[in-house]
Amino acid sequence: MTTEITLRVLEKEDLAFIHKLNNNPDIMSFWFEEAHQSMAGLQRAYDKQMDNEHQRDFIMEENGKRLGLVQLAFIDLIHRKAEFTIMIDPSQQGNGYASKATRLAMDYAFQMLNLHKLYLFVDEANEKAIHIYKKVGFSVDATLKDEFFINGTYRNAVIMSIFQKDYQALYQ
Repeated sequence: MTTEITLRVLEKEDLAFIHKLNNNPDIMSFWFEEAHQSMAGLQRAYDKQMDNEHQRDFIMEENGKRLGLVQLAFIDLIHRKAEFTIMIDPSQQGNGYASKATRLAMDYAFQMLNLHKLYLFVDEANEKAIHIYKKVGFSVDATLKDEFFINGTYRNAVIMSIFQKDYQALYQ
């Protein structure tokens, strides 16, 4: 049986899944955020963001099973850039989903939205993520020293990006 990773629009029915991810301290430490979000707050944020042209929220699935969340955030249609974020359910990590979902997000960003640049922030200690991002074409732009305070210590954040022309050279 062949399986395919897909991205689909985040729906209200997905909020319980997102709530679980957003309250997982292991996940949120890599997002440089506290694992503390109420369901009511998440529902308010969903309602507020539903028609936001500056953000795209996707659920990553395989055969209807939720695997994680992929976002294009801070979409800037004038400068044609956006921030890429990904969050994978810990029970689904290590299966190659991150690189596949990142590629799908890149396809959407560069082909559908015609963006010039996709960028991301990643914890310098998250070597697996950095490896995946480099593998799909992102390059390191800079390291921000002591950028985020997580679990009692400051962490360095690596900024990475890929440009539409580099994406096209790799994948078209």
